[in-house]
Amino acid sequence: MNDGHQDAIGQAWEGVVTTARRTAAEGLVVGTSGNVSARVGDIVLVTPTGVPYDRLAPGDAVGVDLEGRQVLGDLVPTSELPLHLAVYRETSAAAVVHTHAVHATAVSTLVTEVPLVHYAAAMLGGPVRTAPYARYGTPELAGHMLDALRDRTGCLLRNHGTVTYGDTLDQAYDRTAQLEWMCRLWLAASSVPGLRPSLLTPAQLDDVRTALEGYGQPG
Repeated sequence: MNDGHQDAIGQAWEGVVTTARRTAAEGLVVGTSGNVSARVGDIVLVTPTGVPYDRLAPGDAVGVDLEGRQVLGDLVPTSELPLHLAVYRETSAAAVVHTHAVHATAVSTLVTEVPLVHYAAAMLGGPVRTAPYARYGTPELAGHMLDALRDRTGCLLRNHGTVTYGDTLDQAYDRTAQLEWMCRLWLAASSVPGLRPSLLTPAQLDDVRTALEGYGQPG
């Protein structure tokens, strides 16, 4: 492994740890629940199982290949490794964030698709689907998740949590935060007795997606 590749792995691991700590600090996970990963070439750096994020150091990097074989570190990878690897094998993702965010998990128990209460859904590729329940760490859960992620960059896992991916850890994290906020918004709006929240139409959402293509500062 050359120095440049080692540097890239070191930087990616630092980003994984920082993002994992952020999920805990901002209430998207409790304790060691949830997990974060980033891909560097054919190596996936992923948080280990059962280790508090604030105890992870630069020398604790955990890396696996795309088949799940451990190639870096001594700590055991997260039990949700099949979920992360499925995303990397089937998409162009460079980062994956999985959380147990409270509002999003609550919504996962109620609907098969998050109602279009806000145009933030466009930031995830369209209406966010809920993957059917399967036990954590199983190939069945990974398969359900991939179906729910079709043409999307995020989904809910029924009675479990959220999964989002992106080109960077920051982008994947932001999509998780947007999804949690949108679920919290829908729960708040739908809780008012005698009233039902208005929803966007698919055409309105498509209009937002088109507008987002030109959003942001010029490169």
